[in-house]
Amino acid sequence: MSKRRNKWAIEFVQSNRGRGERALVASTENLPSPVGFENLSTVAERPREADPGLINKRSWDIALGPIKQVPMNMFIMWMAGSSISIFPIMMVGMMFFRPIQAMLSIQNTFKSIEGDQAAFQKLVYCIGNLACLAMAVYKCQTMGLLPTHASDWLAFVQPQERMEWSGGGMFF
Repeated sequence: MSKRRNKWAIEFVQSNRGRGERALVASTENLPSPVGFENLSTVAERPREADPGLINKRSWDIALGPIKQVPMNMFIMWMAGSSISIFPIMMVGMMFFRPIQAMLSIQNTFKSIEGDQAAFQKLVYCIGNLACLAMAVYKCQTMGLLPTHASDWLAFVQPQERMEWSGGGMFF
């Protein structure tokens, strides 16, 4: 009785206790299980215990995100200058829109903030976004884009006069 054998087929053989004969293993039931094998159709996921310290740290990272942007925004404002051209206008626009977007999507952000200090973390997050927004308003003021004088609103009021003018150049 010869069986057709494939090249890739594996034969499992077992010695027959002392006779020296070898017999083919008929099924996998006779084989011992490999090390670490569990006879389960799916691995049951164990619920992990969340580390409260890790959750608190992650929540503080989210809450302090806007405050960490303040120094970078200050540097960008300084680099943009006070002239009214496309680059400073785009920078001021981004400084306005980022905190406003963050404040509008505050519910999604607050879903990820949890722990025993969640209320304080939410307050810090809001203060950080308001600080970024205040810096954008200040930059608009220094650029002269905010209507802060009566002459900006009323046509019959004379515009504010400059007391002094300065400019670069060479002195002869």
